[in-house]
Amino acid sequence: MSSYNFYDSISREKYTPDVNQWKPKVGLFNMEPYPVDFPMENIIKRQASMWRYEEALPIHKKEPTISLGEGMTPLIVLDDKNPHFLVKMDYLMPTGSFKDRGAAMLMAKAKEMGAQSVIADSSGNAGTSIAAYCARANIECHVYTPSSTSEKKLAQIKAHGAQLHLIPGTREQTAVAAKEAVEKEGIFYASHVYNPYFYEGTKTFAFEIWEQLHYTAPDTLILPVGNGTLLLGAYIGFNDLKRAGAIQKMPKIIGVQSEHCAPIEKAYRENISVSSVDNKGTKAEGIAIGYPPRGDQIIEAVKHTNGTIIIAPENQIETAGKDLANKGFYVEPTTAATYAAYRNYEQNIAKTETVVMPLCGSGLKK
Repeated sequence: MSSYNFYDSISREKYTPDVNQWKPKVGLFNMEPYPVDFPMENIIKRQASMWRYEEALPIHKKEPTISLGEGMTPLIVLDDKNPHFLVKMDYLMPTGSFKDRGAAMLMAKAKEMGAQSVIADSSGNAGTSIAAYCARANIECHVYTPSSTSEKKLAQIKAHGAQLHLIPGTREQTAVAAKEAVEKEGIFYASHVYNPYFYEGTKTFAFEIWEQLHYTAPDTLILPVGNGTLLLGAYIGFNDLKRAGAIQKMPKIIGVQSEHCAPIEKAYRENISVSSVDNKGTKAEGIAIGYPPRGDQIIEAVKHTNGTIIIAPENQIETAGKDLANKGFYVEPTTAATYAAYRNYEQNIAKTETVVMPLCGSGLKK
């Protein structure tokens, strides 16, 4: 695999990866499908990290030097009373969230392309991840984040040496400010929303689950969805496995949105394109995205797996978080919201189904 192109999802015009180009004229960047392989006789001999799947990743060499050991997080039963419900402990990643998967891949490619400085926008976790991997790669980093972001997340971003730009207003206004700076300064836009290399990292979530379930796919995934970086990554990953003949059937994807900010759930329920909604304020700040640019792609992925989009009741998030803590898992409210939604939907899932839910972010970030 010598080169990787992007193509526009509307015009299908191809683009070569470039540090100055963050978005085509219309549509969104996506990775053009490339041949993937999963030679387990080789994979099992490699380091227990996401880079063990090198034959299915868009990299030009083995494990990049910027790696912090991300990946291969535990997959365990949440409660012995339900042995078919498993949690993937991605909050044990180097910076405390699953976003390290995407950031590791994106910054490896940024370094490969010669980027000297990057701009990222984030509600916290993605910014922290980009900052950490920029520090590892010796790349200057600017992170734009809402001024309402938790102090612990801001402290973590600053600790990695990134320059913080606090933007008053919504998450969407923060993204606008970041894109304006990108256009003005001509700096590489390390966007976890637009740049498809980020999803080429988060897709390793699927590969690990497949390996941990003894080379099978689960029946169902319960995934939080704001901008869709994990949901789309999981979809791409399991689709890669299916294309390679490693699995025969895609898992059903069930996306979770906050009751107080649910543009994708609304569009899915009403069978319309995703449009902007007001964020009424939610504890689950990680999925509080009023207008997700990839919303229609998310719905397409969910429908393709015969999945659905469900709601996390705001008044159940705190209780769900306490219940997870009582089981030994101290997680962020976004994961608590995902668990709250699952518990409301659980009666619709057969007891024999293997269900996987990620624990996306550490509670130490609250």
